[in-house]
Amino acid sequence: MRKFLLILGILLIGASSAFAAKIPDEVKSYILEKIPQADIRFDGVIIFPDNTIYLPLYPSLFSDIKTLKIKETFPANKELKQEPDVVIFNNDFTLLKVLSDGEGHRTVAHLTNPPLQVRTGLLPQDMLVPSGLIIPENIKGIIGNLKIDTKSEDMIKVENKDSYEDFLSESEPVNPQALISQLKNKVLFVTTNYSKNIQIVQPAKAVPRYSLAQKSIPIDVKAVNKGKFLLVTTYDRPFVDVISVADSRFIKQINLSSNPEEILIDAANNKAYVTSPSASTIFVIDINTMSLIQKIKINGYCENLLLTDDKLFYVDKLKSEIWAIELKNGYELKDIGRFPNVSALAFTNNKLYISSRTKSRIAVIDYSTLGLISEFTTVNKPLKMILRDKTLYILGAEANVVQLIDTQNDSVIGNIELGTGGFSAGFNLIDGTDYAVVTDLKKNQYSIIDLAKGKFLKTYFLNVPIKDVIITDKVELFD
Repeated sequence: MRKFLLILGILLIGASSAFAAKIPDEVKSYILEKIPQADIRFDGVIIFPDNTIYLPLYPSLFSDIKTLKIKETFPANKELKQEPDVVIFNNDFTLLKVLSDGEGHRTVAHLTNPPLQVRTGLLPQDMLVPSGLIIPENIKGIIGNLKIDTKSEDMIKVENKDSYEDFLSESEPVNPQALISQLKNKVLFVTTNYSKNIQIVQPAKAVPRYSLAQKSIPIDVKAVNKGKFLLVTTYDRPFVDVISVADSRFIKQINLSSNPEEILIDAANNKAYVTSPSASTIFVIDINTMSLIQKIKINGYCENLLLTDDKLFYVDKLKSEIWAIELKNGYELKDIGRFPNVSALAFTNNKLYISSRTKSRIAVIDYSTLGLISEFTTVNKPLKMILRDKTLYILGAEANVVQLIDTQNDSVIGNIELGTGGFSAGFNLIDGTDYAVVTDLKKNQYSIIDLAKGKFLKTYFLNVPIKDVIITDKVELFD
């Protein structure tokens, strides 16, 4: 079939704040050398593994240096790993440790005679200030035009006892659910069609620990940076909301020109692709800076994104047409063809696998020639597909079974029976593992399967009407 160029091409986004947070490379390297597990957040806040927070203070003029080192600390003669209250580097860049004032507020060191670097420095003007921060009067100049909320007004954490949601039960089942080792030190983010809230659930527990209030019912939620941040799209809002899990706050709102829906994470390149079907647009977000960097104008009403190394596939659900965007070939758009009721896509060995939910069949297309290689019957109502190594895993919604296909010869090599007796709806990888979670829409259950061993592990009950479940590493909460 013919190839089409993108009609409106790729729009590069150059918007940035007047003083966007970018930690100098030499400072970033120094911090990560001394504290390898430190998290340097996109807005400039620095978080140590024990949740110690440092605020960056930019000098009015950087000193010219050959090698970066610590010039002065308060208390004196401390190393970075000893977490002093103030760290002044020899280029005059400064770190201020966030402290507790003993009355439930946060502050920074109150120095009787602050050094010049502290008195004349400036906090990043796009930084999200830790909730309830109080700046000493003698260094108030570091704030600039930065907004500081002192009453935790942007906190979105909702305790169960304060929840308005009638479907939340108050207690766990009589017989506790045993925790499998694969879920230790994990956390669940659960969405439902009946609530605006994202439920935070401990593994093997039925009752959510707490929830994160949203402005509208979520369409899609994706976790990034080992579960430290959530990207959220919600109905009837032209934004991608960024949530910090550790302190239960909205920390950024990425403005888009039209309403977004599906989110696909490209972890290797720290990007997120976000669809806006109504505008025939795919937005590209830089996860490092949490900012919009591209708009890809496409054909059709896009859904079912699939990313390979150099191709981005999607389905135009209005015309049942499949397209590929060749990311390394000038964003050329390639028409794959029309297929009925496409529910999922997978790609490997230059072959595109297309599942038809109503036909319960898989079509295999040669990407180079667009010719049909083969077609075969699969599980009833195939809903989602996951490709792992040389095996394709196909979730059948009606029979609650995952079928295994050897992509070398496209033969069936086995099934994983879930035995839930409900209706499977979601199928997501658990990042950094060989495990996947299957959600059951009818019975409010989720099942864990071992993809590498082709083995069912365990099913857990939730008291929440499940739409989707995302499982990530557990994140320690800020006090």
